[in-house]
Amino acid sequence: MRWQRELLKIMQNNKEKKLALVIDTSNNQTDQKLIENVVKFIGEMNPESILVQADFKIRSISNIKESEGIKYYTHGKSSYTEVFEWANEEKIETLMYVTDVTGFLYDELEVKPYVYWLIPDQFKPKVPFGKILNVV
Repeated sequence: MRWQRELLKIMQNNKEKKLALVIDTSNNQTDQKLIENVVKFIGEMNPESILVQADFKIRSISNIKESEGIKYYTHGKSSYTEVFEWANEEKIETLMYVTDVTGFLYDELEVKPYVYWLIPDQFKPKVPFGKILNVV
């Protein structure tokens, strides 16, 4: 319950902000039920949230309540650049990224939204900016 409590605080602090949840779909080895629970939780807390599915490119963008499920791929390639460029253009204020943080990020990219890296594992990888929250 620890991650739910922490995520609840984050959601309460960001309830008036434009928020997007990004799911890294580059592999299907993560706990898919856990990710479904994160999507459901964020959708209940902020039904206006945007759900982005991406791996090395953006695969889909929808309102979190209108999502038809997550489609995973098995190639393992992930890049965060296109997602952050999209978030900058859309003036996303808070971005939550469910990922193992093994993707590529262009060094010169300016990232405008505040980023929460939601890691579906126990390890705490080094992130270039933002805050880590383990969701296990």
